Amino acid sequence: MFSVIIPTYKEPEYLDLCLKSAFEGQDNDNEIIVVVDGYYELNKPILDKYPKVNVLDLGSNQGLSVATNWGVYNATKEWIIVVNDDNVFPEHWDTRLEIFCQKGVVVSLNQIEPNPSIFPQFIIKDLGKSPEEFDLETYWKFEASQYKQAELNGSTLPFLMNKYDYLAVGGWDVMYPSPHVVDWDFFLKCEYVGYIMKRVYVHFYHFAGAATRKTPEQNDESTRKELDAHVFFNNKWDSPSEHNNLDNSKLLRKFKNH
Repeated sequence: MFSVIIPTYKEPEYLDLCLKSAFEGQDNDNEIIVVVDGYYELNKPILDKYPKVNVLDLGSNQGLSVATNWGVYNATKEWIIVVNDDNVFPEHWDTRLEIFCQKGVVVSLNQIEPNPSIFPQFIIKDLGKSPEEFDLETYWKFEASQYKQAELNGSTLPFLMNKYDYLAVGGWDVMYPSPHVVDWDFFLKCEYVGYIMKRVYVHFYHFAGAATRKTPEQNDESTRKELDAHVFFNNKWDSPSEHNNLDNSKLLRKFKNH
């Protein structure tokens, strides 16, 4: 069985669909952990619908990195899955993923998104841009038809890995000034220590930022924070962030021959 970590902020309608699909789509009694990164009262009506959820309330907004790490620290299972709150789980997700549990391997779970993506491995299919437009059974039927052999081109969310492998690389770096780039930093660390970066075509739906639509002023602030995060990455690794579209590698060229 798995411990599923779902950090959430203030989009309860997306969290509701995420949890509904997680519970209705599982074959076993997995541990589902929701880390509420602020706005607990806003999320409480949804959390009350799912009494089997383990809720971690951070009390205030402490950021995605802190929320993700706290979820992993409190996981009681050896195998963890980190999922965004605007993801939707495929049918039979747990039994389909059990065969990929292997120490030293980071397993990226492929995504179906409604809009074009920088990741060529993703399936672009508009099954709804909001929970109100989305039909779970239609998605499950479509997803089941998209089988493909696993490939070595991981390094995207959601991901599955061993809890202690996660801890060994320090988890997500909480020093980043924003959530931007910190996931790339994490996958870079995993590659650097020699973990195998695998992708499996068990497809989670992703609303792809729809849950965090921003005003023009918020977009300007987000852009500024993203630039700050890239500066932090550059200072930390003495190099700008890099990405190979073919294999999604985040490993910097300076490390490839080491």
